[in-house]
Amino acid sequence: MLIGISPLLGPDLLHTLRAMGHGDEIALVDGNYPAAEHARRLIRADGIHLMPMLRAILKIFPVEAAFRASLNNDPAQRGVIHQALDDLCHTSAQDFSLTPLAGEQLYPRIRSAYAIIATSEPELFANVILRKAALAPSSTE
Repeated sequence: MLIGISPLLGPDLLHTLRAMGHGDEIALVDGNYPAAEHARRLIRADGIHLMPMLRAILKIFPVEAAFRASLNNDPAQRGVIHQALDDLCHTSAQDFSLTPLAGEQLYPRIRSAYAIIATSEPELFANVILRKAALAPSSTE
């Protein structure tokens, strides 16, 4: 256990987040996504839903840009999970927007991500990609 770090963030995930460089992307995917087949680096989050995992990551991970799946792979459509994801990102300390992507844009990007976190999220199209931001020296002290 560590002070101030969620127990949802296990040692493999913490190592991965720290090892990532500016511009690297990490994907958080739902339980239906074929993560084991597509991941260059797979981090299993069995029994953990997407929202609590994302909430924990956002407390320690600097976000430059973020993307999410769309309902039925149509960026104009948004489901309940997408509204919840959008709300979480806007109420986080970093206050950013998730750009919805169609499947043909999202899935190749997930496959090329630095790592994939396979959650047990049951909602369909509950996939998020976070691009790591650079930290200025004054923000790391």
